[in-house]
Amino acid sequence: MGETAGPLAQAHHRLEVETRGAGFVEITRPVAAWTREIGAGEGLLTLFLRHTSASLTIQENADPDVVADLTDALARLAPANAGYRHSVEGPDDMPAHIKAMLTGVSLSIPVLGGAPVLGTWQGIFLIEHRARAHRRSVLLHYVGTTTR
Repeated sequence: MGETAGPLAQAHHRLEVETRGAGFVEITRPVAAWTREIGAGEGLLTLFLRHTSASLTIQENADPDVVADLTDALARLAPANAGYRHSVEGPDDMPAHIKAMLTGVSLSIPVLGGAPVLGTWQGIFLIEHRARAHRRSVLLHYVGTTTR
């Protein structure tokens, strides 16, 4: 157990995610589809978000009230119009930076049998912290065995 069955391979991909404004966008399916597409076996998948006003998280994907409550909690932690010095990009920008710092921009997920290993109720989410829609870029990097 835990031994590598052959030489390690690497693969990378840029996943473009359209957001509709502040909120959670589940990206579990496209991430899992990519690991199948590359013939991933056993290894490690890293996701990295190239933005400072959005973030990534693994969270419950069964009850939509969970992400609604989390969105509300983040708004309480970093409210708009709280007198921030950085306000050039609008009242939602500095709170977005704070929320991204609190939740993070990278994830590491084990891959077994070609699929990301997540719990029964876990999903991978991009969290948009800005009020308006954005196109966000998530870099996926897999290191491990492949079936090809």
